[in-house]
Amino acid sequence: MSERSERTGEHSTRVRSEARNRVSVVVVGNGMAGARFAAELRSREPRRPVVVFGTEPGRAYNRILLSNLLAGKVGEEDLALAEPPGALDLRTGVDVDAIDPEAKTVHSSDGTTTRYDTLVLATGSRAIVPPIDGLWKDPETLIDGAETFRTLADCRRILAEAEQARKVVVLGGGLLGLEAARGLAQRGLEIEVVHARGHLMDRQIDPDASRILISTLAELGVSVRLDAVTEEVIATEPGGGGRLRGVRLEDGTEIEADLLVIACGVRPNPDLAAKAGLLVNHGIVVDDRMRTSDPSIYAIGECAEHRGKVYGLVQPAWEQARVAAEVIGGGGAHYTGSRLVTRLKASGVDLASMGDPHVDADGAEVVTFADPTRRTYQKVVIRDQRVVAAILLGDSPTVGTLTQAFDRETPVPSDPRSLLFTRGGGQAAEPGMVSAATTLCRCNGVTAGAIVRAWMGGARTPTEVVGATRASTGCGSCRDTIASYVTALAADAQQGGSDSAASAPQPEGVVA
Repeated sequence: MSERSERTGEHSTRVRSEARNRVSVVVVGNGMAGARFAAELRSREPRRPVVVFGTEPGRAYNRILLSNLLAGKVGEEDLALAEPPGALDLRTGVDVDAIDPEAKTVHSSDGTTTRYDTLVLATGSRAIVPPIDGLWKDPETLIDGAETFRTLADCRRILAEAEQARKVVVLGGGLLGLEAARGLAQRGLEIEVVHARGHLMDRQIDPDASRILISTLAELGVSVRLDAVTEEVIATEPGGGGRLRGVRLEDGTEIEADLLVIACGVRPNPDLAAKAGLLVNHGIVVDDRMRTSDPSIYAIGECAEHRGKVYGLVQPAWEQARVAAEVIGGGGAHYTGSRLVTRLKASGVDLASMGDPHVDADGAEVVTFADPTRRTYQKVVIRDQRVVAAILLGDSPTVGTLTQAFDRETPVPSDPRSLLFTRGGGQAAEPGMVSAATTLCRCNGVTAGAIVRAWMGGARTPTEVVGATRASTGCGSCRDTIASYVTALAADAQQGGSDSAASAPQPEGVVA
């Protein structure tokens, strides 16, 4: 090697070393929370070096759309999240094994040690697997034919098993279990949901709504068994050998199955933080600025516990990611909690739940409407003239209006029945029907005004608007609303004789 080549090699090595020494932010977790944090930070500080460790191989993906992948409605390429531009060092398929808070370093499974000035933990959660006799082949491996439903790898295994299956038992009648059940039913499989509680989605809806939901699911090819505790997996060979062929319930009932999908919920994954000596309860305890007990370490998403709550939904995770990015960037943001709106994303089922439907009714006004024949149930809980909880199942034309009232804690009308029966924001959003401040995409906080500004900036198709605003890239339940709104903007522009950005229509109250 020539002297010049040696000098060049030395220079390159020194540059790489210096670049690594300048690393100021390390993110542990490349899921929806970690990926969003990296994007938020890059938008504020494009040149700030960031290292992101991801346990799963490949780029970050939208976990919420996995049920659509099961149903065959999307492909894997449709799940990918946009990667932020700039100096992002993404290390996928690499676990972080330990944190040394005193040295400010993380030690990873690839044998490297990486220094940080600021560390962000987005370690997410893990699937809950109930203690069932015969479920495990060995301490680390489920019996053949049994799969959890949590990751893209899980989804791939379920789809591979489904090719040879006829009857599927889904263990768990919560949000995730019902989405998995409906997705597999759309592939023509016989589905039975086995739920240990007395009604479906017991955290989000009440027994009356559950009864109607069960009827709706039955029409879609999904049967439900309640108060059913699974006691044992029946296998082709005793002692955890062979292959799954069914389950036995606590009352002795046996249910035949070729495939068992376990969707019994998730629990936070705070182990890495606990080993590092950080304060951990159910999750990693954080303050209003998303800082842990070590001020140099932050936690966001499903692993974080804020004011005693651990959220398992994307919207709070993204709100926390934004706050952490702003604080780390020198801003003064605070996170005070999230007002939860849960949507069941299953074809043929329209269900939204806001707040806690089991809230103490003392001092509250409860307005309900049920039409079992039309598979419709609506319930609104009002306290101090504010919507504190709601359940909307079936055709609910006022879902948009109710969501806005719940989000903003605005006073309700003098006759609260209008919250259920006056047609409002649940219809396709159109120019002139909504104000600039109306939120069309709740996961990303995208308002009608933001859509119009994107339009006036040159985004003319739903795809271009999504790229400019991130609208509908969360749970995806607002995709049709966003597309309808953009279509309406285009139609109004054509009626006005021009589709130029300067003449783009604006909804009532919108100031571009």
